[in-house]
This record gives sequence, structure tokens and C-alpha cells, in this order.
Amino acid sequence: MPIFARTKRVTDPLDERVKDRIVGRDRRELAYVSSGSEHSAHDDDSELLDFFLEDDGESCNNNISNNNNNRNADDDDGYQTSDNETDSDSECDSDRTDVLIESLISVFRSQNVDRFRNVLLSNVLKAMEVFERSRSNKQMLNRNVMLFLQKNGYNAAICKTKWQSCGGLTSGNYEFIDVVSSNSGDRYFIDVNFAGEFDIARATTNFRRILNLLPAVFVGKSEDLKQIVKLLSDATRLSLRSRGLLLPPWRKNRFMQNKWFGPYRRTVNYTPANGSTASMQTVNTVKCSLVGFNAVSGFNGALFPAATRTR
Repeated sequence: MPIFARTKRVTDPLDERVKDRIVGRDRRELAYVSSGSEHSAHDDDSELLDFFLEDDGESCNNNISNNNNNRNADDDDGYQTSDNETDSDSECDSDRTDVLIESLISVFRSQNVDRFRNVLLSNVLKAMEVFERSRSNKQMLNRNVMLFLQKNGYNAAICKTKWQSCGGLTSGNYEFIDVVSSNSGDRYFIDVNFAGEFDIARATTNFRRILNLLPAVFVGKSEDLKQIVKLLSDATRLSLRSRGLLLPPWRKNRFMQNKWFGPYRRTVNYTPANGSTASMQTVNTVKCSLVGFNAVSGFNGALFPAATRTR
């Protein structure tokens, strides 16, 4: 006589393994693969909270296009486009731009009195010139600049920030260089493509005025960087609204601040964590006899060959 096994009813209690699969506890979050020491965000710096607050209240809203009130949530990328490609800068926008420009110039002037920062900037610019051929690969450029600074006696390292989505904040990650002064202990931020991080499509004339003030390479302390990022985030929001566009989440002040002030790992590894060992070895064995390539005298270990003049 055949024996029929009792099938498990849907109403039977679920075991713990099934419950874990339902709620997703069985899936582990992918680890952030990176070497170096781990640091939290600047929790003790209360000033950062002020920069994270998004000021949605804007003066002279009546001068901004009414398209902002008719945004279609189903539009691709969250944008509300306008048929008019010409600048829609109002008089109020120009006034606000003038204020932003004055604030930026004030920050830049305060930076110039820092002697350590000025000397560090000159060394960074020298490194950028030496490794000009690696500008197309920011990871490689960062490590070459770090190595150059280390050879000149600086406590330089690669910093990798990474943050998760939370409360309207989009997740992201970023990489830059920092230098810690051996005398004062001050931390200096170095970004080799600073101005490029604020480039936007269909920028207004007023926004381009502000963008032209930004240095291509930033070197400075945290308080200066926070102010500059906040001012540029305000300018970005103003420019997009003047065009009738929504402010994307990756352009908000909170997201931009996290690029440099989110939780980070500090490492002095010359090889990127996601880089291929084989490809790195190929780069390191470039011969000096190749046209346009040469090693820096007394400077070994560069990840990318230094640029040299051919005439």
C-alpha cells in the first residue's frame, strides 16, 4: 500500500530559516572593501549639521518659473524640462549670485593667509604637472599625487568616503587625498578635480560666473571646504530652478557634503582596492626609452609614468 506523506500546510508555523528569508535577514550586506583605518563622520563638529540642512525657502520665488509647481513625478530622472534654452536669470537671481560670489571670494582670501596650505598647494600643483598624463584616471592620479607628497615629507593618504541612503540622502562614495600637518595636527583636504564636481547641464550665466571662480584643484581645511560646498549647492539649486528643473538628490548640499565629510577610510596603499594587479604591473614596467615617458629623478614607485617634455 502506498504511503502518502503529509504535506505541510500554509497555516503551519514557519521555521526560523524561512522567516529570515521572508524579511531578508538571510542576505548579508556587501562589505565595503578597502584597506586602511576606518573613521566615522565628524560627529563632534556641530557646524556640519547647519550645512546639511536644506533651505528650501527662497526669496523672490515669484520671479522663478512657475514650472516648478507643475513638476511631473514620472518624468525621467526627475526633471521638468523647459522649451526655452536661453537664460532665465531674473534680477533677483543676479543679486543672490552677487552675494554668493562675495562669500566665495571671502573664503578664498582667508585661505591665502595659511602658509602651510600655500606651500602644500604649490607641491600639489607640481605633482599635477609631473603626472599630467594620468589625469584621465582619477584613482591613479590621486595615488601618484599622494606618493609625490609623501616623498616630500607630508603625511598624505587616500581617503575613501562611503555612506548609505537615509532620510532622503542618496547613498554614494567618493575619494580624495588628505594631509595631516605634523606641527598643528590640522587636516587639509586635497581634491584634484574640485571644480568638475559642481559642473551641471544647462547652467545659467549666473552659475557659470560662480563656477569660474572655483579652483581646478582644491587644497584647504574642513571649515573652508564646508562653506564652499554649501555656497555651490545653493548656486546649483538656484540655477536649476531658474531653468525649471528639479534639484536631483546627488546635487543636494547634504549629498555633496558627504563626499568629503562622510564616514571614511584612510589608506596609504598605492594600488586601488578594485584595481587589477596584472594591469598595475604592466603600468609599473613602462620603459624610460618610450617616447614621452620618463621616470622622475630620485622619485621611484610612481603608479603612472611622469610626463616629460619631448622638445
